[in-house]
Amino acid sequence: MNLSQTLHKAKVATNILAQLPHQQRQEFLRDCALGLETNIQNLLQANAKDLKNAQTMNLSNAMMERLSLDEKKIKSMAQSLRKIADFQDPLHRILSGFSNSKGLDIQKVSTPLGVIAIIYESRPNVTSDTAGLCFKSGNVCILKGGKEAQNSNEKITEIFHKILNQHHLPLESIILLPSMQNREDLKALLCAKDFVDLVIPRGGEGLINFVSEHSKIPVIKHDKGVCHIYAHHSCKIEESIAIILNAKTSRPSTCNACETLLIDKEFAKDFLPKVALALKSKGTFLKGCEESYTILKDKNIECELIPPEAYHIEYNDNILNLKVIPSFQEALLHIQTYGSGHSDAILCEDYTLAEEFLNQIDSACVYVNASTRFSDGEEFGYGAEVGISTARIHARGPMGVESLTTYKYKIRGSGQVR
Repeated sequence: MNLSQTLHKAKVATNILAQLPHQQRQEFLRDCALGLETNIQNLLQANAKDLKNAQTMNLSNAMMERLSLDEKKIKSMAQSLRKIADFQDPLHRILSGFSNSKGLDIQKVSTPLGVIAIIYESRPNVTSDTAGLCFKSGNVCILKGGKEAQNSNEKITEIFHKILNQHHLPLESIILLPSMQNREDLKALLCAKDFVDLVIPRGGEGLINFVSEHSKIPVIKHDKGVCHIYAHHSCKIEESIAIILNAKTSRPSTCNACETLLIDKEFAKDFLPKVALALKSKGTFLKGCEESYTILKDKNIECELIPPEAYHIEYNDNILNLKVIPSFQEALLHIQTYGSGHSDAILCEDYTLAEEFLNQIDSACVYVNASTRFSDGEEFGYGAEVGISTARIHARGPMGVESLTTYKYKIRGSGQVR
């Protein structure tokens, strides 16, 4: 089948999934979880092919880490599917209800979005997670993974298709597109507005920009994560250092890792060397403004000077930008200027300041005295996420099953005319 025929069948499949009983959607997801666990060795063999091929692609360490599967990751994928299965039905919920002045009974009821195209790079677990979330919410998913993970993605989809057959459901409920040679091949998918209802890109800045520029379909961006932590002089020193270490070094390749640490000037000379030494012990490469560079140089701690434009960079690596900030308002301005609207945090014991930060920072996730690494569907109790939206429409932050629904109005009358 060509792309148009595939998408047409996907659109037809939405009618079946939208009416599928919740219990059957639950059973399907639990069967898929078991399928992953019973095919661990086959999945690892497919992933080994991808890892071998990736060695010729000059992928970054972050991309290689995302690409790699092991037994623990596969079991975690299975567990995510079980958690998704256990959630209450996101469909057919009455969101609100009222009667108008003419006596019409009006209900606002949750429904699936339809056909969702998810375009992503490297991570094979995204194939399983997004397929599960879309199926749970009654949506057909069109999956377009990166060529570096094609073998892994095909094996995961093969398992899901086997379970679809067992449940007598159309294979077009979950579609993995063939590996495309370049992004120009994506244009046909991005222009298929008659068949696809939503596009969710997950990946690097180049992919996000390409999809946003060429799509004729609504896009919810999983944009880059230039996440900040602002350490105020009122913070608890040891607790704050532990939070910063977690946010930067626990998994530097993720979009919720901290990329810039802002340090209140009032205690920078005391605090910055302490946190820098702790980060250095974890192998973090430090880059900073002139003031932070000078403070660390006086303590013989290595730090590289960077220009202001570097604060826009998402490293996805164990590299951290530093900047000494003269005031709270300057910290807000820096985040508003250089941030990506993903996740930002303040470390402080000043309640008024904390509330002001929560209210003024317009990111998807805003934290007080906690690591930005909590911006995650699993941590939010969603089982997984199709992405972490940095958009300001429909859905923000980790997108679980409820973010994959829309609504319609059911109106019951008794002969009213207008």
